[in-house]
Amino acid sequence: MKKLFIIAACALMAVVSCKQQTNAEKTEAYQTSMKALIDEYQAKAEELNADTTKSQEEVYAMFAEMEEAITEKMNALALATIKKNPKDSVSLVALRDCYYTADPEELQSAVDALSDDLKQDRFVQRVMESLAAKVATKEGNKFVDFTVSHVVAVEKGEPKFEQVSLSDYVGKGKFMLVDFWSPWCPPCKREIPNIKSIYEKYHGDNFDVLSVSVWEESRGMNYQNTIDTAVVYGVSWNQINNGHSEPTNLYGIDGIPHIILFGPDGTILKRGLAGEELAAAVAEALGVNE
Repeated sequence: MKKLFIIAACALMAVVSCKQQTNAEKTEAYQTSMKALIDEYQAKAEELNADTTKSQEEVYAMFAEMEEAITEKMNALALATIKKNPKDSVSLVALRDCYYTADPEELQSAVDALSDDLKQDRFVQRVMESLAAKVATKEGNKFVDFTVSHVVAVEKGEPKFEQVSLSDYVGKGKFMLVDFWSPWCPPCKREIPNIKSIYEKYHGDNFDVLSVSVWEESRGMNYQNTIDTAVVYGVSWNQINNGHSEPTNLYGIDGIPHIILFGPDGTILKRGLAGEELAAAVAEALGVNE
């Protein structure tokens, strides 16, 4: 009798240990793990903020390293969750967490493994379209062309349009820095002085700059806002306005500003540039010592 009880108990333990987690339980476990990473980062951030022995430059540098490390950990957790649960809705939660920061090719691999049912989700379909565009326009690939009804003038309140293409500027034998921006976007405006400094320093036979305005209508603005904002901020280089969404859809751009450096033959050299790395990337491409 005792032997039978032991066997029954072992069988029960086996059943319990093999019990499948529900979607809700998997999601809770994933979010708990993600919160632990965030709490770890916040604790280190508070400790760094309280450290009076370091200079401001050292603090900024350490924060940059910490942000890179936490992003890498969070992406790794999210991607592993997606790959482990290709049929479960927890993957949709994880996908939203890593979509904007994960490596496109790693994310593509994870999304490819999702079940057909999950691939019918509207967000997943949007991600798949964007990933395909990002992979097609990754660094090392040739540029993808687009054409915009650019407003060249406004006469008696009516716009005068001209068809302008990216290929009118890119792939013409010069290094081209292309800034996708919008007049309502504060980070875009903050980046303009950096672009202006680079333009004034390097533009000529070997280098030029192009600004492409997109998503103007998303904040109730239009080409006139772009024209006016460009004047206020001293944008004196090449411009394409009235871009709408086609340029960003083709390049898988989810947020602006998004700055891409193209080679003389139209090869995408760097994308997602900003701040100090912007000037460094241009100087490196031109073979100039900063």
